[in-house]
Amino acid sequence: MKNRSFLDKVIFFVNTLLALMLAISLLVPYIPATVIPSLSIISLVVPFLVIINVVFALYWILKKKRNVLLSGILLILWYVVLGPFYQFAQNSESAQKDDKMLTIMSFNARSFNELGQLDIENVDSLIYDFVTEKDPDILCFQETLYAMKRNGALSQYKHNFVDFIYGKHSGKVIQAIYSKFPILKIDSIVFPGSANNAIYADILMDRDTVRVYNVHLQSFRIEPNLNNINGEESSRFFAKSKRVMLKQYEQARLIRESMDDTRYKKLVVGDFNNTQYSNVYRTIKGDMKDTFLEKGEGFGRTYDLFKFPIRIDYILADPDFEVIDHQNFNEKLSDHYPVMATLRLNSHQ
Repeated sequence: MKNRSFLDKVIFFVNTLLALMLAISLLVPYIPATVIPSLSIISLVVPFLVIINVVFALYWILKKKRNVLLSGILLILWYVVLGPFYQFAQNSESAQKDDKMLTIMSFNARSFNELGQLDIENVDSLIYDFVTEKDPDILCFQETLYAMKRNGALSQYKHNFVDFIYGKHSGKVIQAIYSKFPILKIDSIVFPGSANNAIYADILMDRDTVRVYNVHLQSFRIEPNLNNINGEESSRFFAKSKRVMLKQYEQARLIRESMDDTRYKKLVVGDFNNTQYSNVYRTIKGDMKDTFLEKGEGFGRTYDLFKFPIRIDYILADPDFEVIDHQNFNEKLSDHYPVMATLRLNSHQ
């Protein structure tokens, strides 16, 4: 009995530390990264903290001990305040396509495997074929190419904006927006001291103009493996992560300023390189709808971190859009996985 009692004390001590981290994570979305940069890093591991605290709660339930209240109460607060990272199957509508409906896809294509990171041939053709099969009305690529490799690729899109300004400069990441609807205006949001950026296009849907933002926030550029959390690698990882968090926050503010300056209804898609539990996500999202939270299911995986499915790529829709459907795809054609949403614009014109 004494051994068991001592073991329970050790387990509860560890439980307390990890519960404290989960409690801190409840505050992270509401604290700008400039205040305590190191605190923002917790947003990346919230799913892990939740799962660990669920395990602790189950352990104390089986032991029939009140210690379950520590993790139990925090898990309830997490769900109410921040929302789940796993969605159970929801009913998606099978609405008939009309002039107010559109499908939009976002995909970080990692330069179509230009550097051969995947041991797969003809990744560019596989991506083109995948896009053609899913046939979104608006297609947004992050980390794309200056020019298509295959003649006639994506010719179904009569209007496009490939960020040529960035593409002509070595080391800059190229974003692109392809649209079946007319594009009225294009522009870029420059991120100071960064290879990343955001672009936008004002797109004419019937009689409505919708501004579509394609976002690629600062990348961590650290290969996710266990070496990153050991010894000197760990200290370098956290030091670099703090710098990245500060840049992401600066970039999120620039995007938010642009969003606030337009009267058009907005769609924001892309690779945020951060979870929904970050201040970065909250800054950009504002009152917009997250299509995964509205109609998604499962983990909504868009990236694997330490082989765990996390969501760092988003489709956010203006409140005037009704979310009809959200899809996450399992095609391994990049280090990210594509996402697509079906929306209907409730016009007030």
